[in-house]
Amino acid sequence: MINYLVQNYDRLLTALTEHLQIVGLTLLYSIILASIITLLIMQSKMVSQIVVTTLGAAYSIPSLALFAMLIPVLGIGRDTAIVVLVLYNQFLLVRNFLAGFEAIEKALIEAATGMGMPPFTLLWKIKLPLAFPAIMAGIHLAVISTIGIAVIAATINAGGIGVILFDGLRTINTVKILWGTILSAGLAIAVNLLLNRIQYLINRKFSPKEKLL
Repeated sequence: MINYLVQNYDRLLTALTEHLQIVGLTLLYSIILASIITLLIMQSKMVSQIVVTTLGAAYSIPSLALFAMLIPVLGIGRDTAIVVLVLYNQFLLVRNFLAGFEAIEKALIEAATGMGMPPFTLLWKIKLPLAFPAIMAGIHLAVISTIGIAVIAATINAGGIGVILFDGLRTINTVKILWGTILSAGLAIAVNLLLNRIQYLINRKFSPKEKLL
């Protein structure tokens, strides 16, 4: 194990860097797309349910199957992996984004509207801050999910930690399998702990008790 690390640290670092790039780009595109979808459908309960149900059906498709479906159209590589990961994240993000906005008290929105607050100002200064804890929870889920599914993306030549893991499985190399597992699990655990701390601070900041203090 240690010998492999010393001799191949550059390869492990490259795989980790590629994985972080995939996760970062996926998260950026996912949040932008989910925000647009949420803003378009949040005014209609029926449309929201239809969209979330459709996204849930897409989320239930096995990742390998979805990769295979898009390869004839997009080919293999990182771009295809990012498209698939962005599609998967829409269910987690849109569902939580909507939940955050729907949990806002209608009386508060009506009061702000009655005071003549413009729609954009209402969204930016009232709705978004109140919905932010739920939004952050959705982002948290999306990040952890992306880290895991991105490992499988190595099967379509997307790079990342999965390259080490699947190369070990193909060659029956226990050391590579272990390092691939350690990197993927360690990254997920580290990011999860970081996001838990961020969520805790956000929930404290936006909680009613904190505001009263």
